[in-house]
Amino acid sequence: MSAQAQEKTLRIAMTAADIPRTLGQPDQGFEGNRFTGIPMYDALTHWDLSKADAASVLIPGLATSWAVDAKDKTKWVFKLRPGVKFHDGSALTADSVVWNVRKVLDKGAPQFDPSQVGVTASRMPTLVSARKIDDLTVELTTSEPDSFLPLNLTNLFMASPAHWEAKLKAVPASVTDAAERAKQAWTAFAADASGSGPFRMTRFVARERLELAANKAYWDPKRTPKIDKVVLLPMPEANARTAALLGGQVDWIEAPAPDAMPQITQRGYKIYSNAQPHVWPWQLSFAEGSPWLDKRVRQAANLCVDRGGLKQMLGGMMAEPKGTVPQGHPWWGNPKFDIKYDVKAAQALMAQAGHSAAKPLKVKVQISASGSGQMQPLPMNEFVQQSLKACFFDVEFDVIEWNTLFTNWRKGVKDPSANGANATNVSFAAMDPFFAMVRFSSTKTFPPVSNNWGYYGNAEVDKLIADARTTFDDKGRDAALAKLHAHLVDDAAFVWIAHDVGPRAMSAKVKGVVQPRSWFIDIAPMTMD
Repeated sequence: MSAQAQEKTLRIAMTAADIPRTLGQPDQGFEGNRFTGIPMYDALTHWDLSKADAASVLIPGLATSWAVDAKDKTKWVFKLRPGVKFHDGSALTADSVVWNVRKVLDKGAPQFDPSQVGVTASRMPTLVSARKIDDLTVELTTSEPDSFLPLNLTNLFMASPAHWEAKLKAVPASVTDAAERAKQAWTAFAADASGSGPFRMTRFVARERLELAANKAYWDPKRTPKIDKVVLLPMPEANARTAALLGGQVDWIEAPAPDAMPQITQRGYKIYSNAQPHVWPWQLSFAEGSPWLDKRVRQAANLCVDRGGLKQMLGGMMAEPKGTVPQGHPWWGNPKFDIKYDVKAAQALMAQAGHSAAKPLKVKVQISASGSGQMQPLPMNEFVQQSLKACFFDVEFDVIEWNTLFTNWRKGVKDPSANGANATNVSFAAMDPFFAMVRFSSTKTFPPVSNNWGYYGNAEVDKLIADARTTFDDKGRDAALAKLHAHLVDDAAFVWIAHDVGPRAMSAKVKGVVQPRSWFIDIAPMTMD
């Protein structure tokens, strides 16, 4: 057998309609982090994706340790791992970290890239600067004391400054505008990227495929890949993904079509799923004139969704939520409002609010036809639409492309992009406090700062957030977050519809698969027969 024939290639069909950006800060939601972020790049902190039976926790990545300054809690010191090299062979040092912070935060930096800011700054809104202390020590400064920072930093991927500089030098001299030169350098970098992750980029065809090869010189022996090559293919349509798997064109598909699951398993493929911190909601508008300003209406919608029926429709591939986190979670906080299926109670609330079968409440929701974490958005939303009809809701949809929906999420309900919608259906990861709750409920995260699309917030919620953010011991922080969660549920700030369990189907040839209790999954330790 030739070496070529023995080469192990893993082919993955994603739900995204395009290859997530490859230049360091991916788009396409967290599917981007999963497939072009975590495999190709490293961050200072990583999620532990090695266990299926426990929640993913924060572990050292490029930083071996970190600590907040005892005297000034806006300053953090991170100690870096020695001997790490980027794919182009250059060394990863404190200078590299400072350079990568400046690429998204410092408009005066030559490498500043406005196109990477939106997906980065909204995920770590308090980070303001980085300073080198020595080659392996860096100090990060936040705008206010923020105990969430180490968690947020899992989203700041380190691109190679030396590789980018080489791309900049290759921009024709006739291009004299500094911003345009930087933009062209980033475009060239994206087509031939250099991170420090377990896989390196070898071929990129926009909207078609991305090929990665094992980085055998990776710094972590546990994550040095045994699979030679990974091919990522965008396939937004669930039936097309399923057909590609059954036809042997791919080895792994995200979010298989629910009605095809029996056939998938009968044909010897494996379906992986696990409880994970991922919420599939309607996020509501609290702007002036919104039909959702009446708490009775919000509570009625939460009581009128037949989640059991929805779960059945999805072949069991969801969990029924009672809030953003499940009961028993450290942030649960025992809310008084019980999210369940109770049509009579919902109808009574709607009647009190002045609505009836003859006079239904019109609501409009912006949704996508596919996309990362969106599960099966069209059939699911249509199911909820039917469910809510019994409680005097007249639901209209504005169906748009997933990445556009995701971009609109930061623009907010008051932006023309909302197109008259007063709710949006963007699923979200809930593994850290900022992602789970703070960005949707703080008055400091109104658009375009972060994802408080509906302008929800008040002084009481801001105080609960400040209590959590300024508590630096885990137990105390959990207690503060539990108060915040109970408040959000009691106020019915969202319509909580489903928790995703991340179903993915794979060929039996793919071995060593750990489906963690996380939105992410680590390809690096897997093997193939």
